[in-house]
Amino acid sequence: MKRLMFYCQHILGMGHLVRSMEIVRGLTKDFQICFINGGEIIKEFEFPAGIEVINLPAIKTDTEFEELQVVDDIFSLTEAKEIRKNQLLKIFDQFQPDILMIELFPFGRRRFSFELIPLLERAKSNASSTKVVSSLRDIVVTKQQKQVKHEEKVCNLINQYFDLLLVHGDPKFVPLEETFSRVSDLKCAVHYTGYVVQEPPMSPVLNDEEKELINSDKPLILVSVGGGRFGHELLDCVVKTAPWLGKKLPHNIQVFTGPFMPEDKFNELQAMAKNSKNIRIGRYTPYLLSYMKKAELSISMSGYNTTMNVLTTGVRAIILPFTGNQDREQTIRAEKLSNLGIVRLLNPNDLQPDYLAFKIINYLEEQPNQINLDFAGVEKTAALLKTLAVKQKVA
Repeated sequence: MKRLMFYCQHILGMGHLVRSMEIVRGLTKDFQICFINGGEIIKEFEFPAGIEVINLPAIKTDTEFEELQVVDDIFSLTEAKEIRKNQLLKIFDQFQPDILMIELFPFGRRRFSFELIPLLERAKSNASSTKVVSSLRDIVVTKQQKQVKHEEKVCNLINQYFDLLLVHGDPKFVPLEETFSRVSDLKCAVHYTGYVVQEPPMSPVLNDEEKELINSDKPLILVSVGGGRFGHELLDCVVKTAPWLGKKLPHNIQVFTGPFMPEDKFNELQAMAKNSKNIRIGRYTPYLLSYMKKAELSISMSGYNTTMNVLTTGVRAIILPFTGNQDREQTIRAEKLSNLGIVRLLNPNDLQPDYLAFKIINYLEEQPNQINLDFAGVEKTAALLKTLAVKQKVA
């Protein structure tokens, strides 16, 4: 089997890890995989059987994206960077991958150049025949005033180190040119794979409370905010709205705060909800898709993976885009879907319990529009990487 080394660094949420793992899940039949996780470990997160997972000393960012931080204070940031860089080079030399796949870089994660540039130099050295691939979601974070300089750096890095760019989206919905103007200046092959979507688990291992909720005759409203480092104002509003909804609707409300929500905030939400019998608050489930298939309504942010779950299940969705760090990625996605009548859009001014209750009750009486996109991202990624591995062998 061909060997594939996959590098993924999540720094605030968990969307990059979730999408990367779905891609990996589709590659296990054809590749021996070494998966490098540079972000905080999520204890309940399920990796596919048969892959090697190596956790680097974890690095995250503050909520304003201003500085990198170590997750475990055993090391200083400077020490962690040096350890990670050397560990990556050692893994590469031992594993000798036929393909090195790096998620998001160089369109993002350039603050990790301290370890990625040495790794790329090693991969492109004369002693290595490794092909290098960039794995990119549909929408690139724009740098606004610095956009011209940013795109110049991206082009230089892609053209120097990468053999293939895989865009995990559908150009009919969001062409890459919409958020990156210099696609024509990229010298490597560029392929759209379609959207990477999660497959429902064959036999989810649910506890009694989860079984009761999913199998209940009562309809369900599902509320989630990804990793949980942001979106707190949405959860606050939902918890305050629950008593209003309890008088009007028969629905259960299941909230997932995300594994990274601070403990004090999680406890605060539970205390706020203790007198509402129609709402349950949990941290994390690897079976969010099972809940979404059951739900009458999803209330969430508009990250890549949650949005794909909304589109593939056809559930009604009310969406509040993340706008921190002047990031328009989620806003672009949410506005496009709202304009097509597929989701309902929230903005921060809408986060009033009476208004949200009114919006929920009215929306539950409507049917959302559906959209026909390319959702074969996992399968097409696998096919393109298999082709690349054959070319690598011939070369």
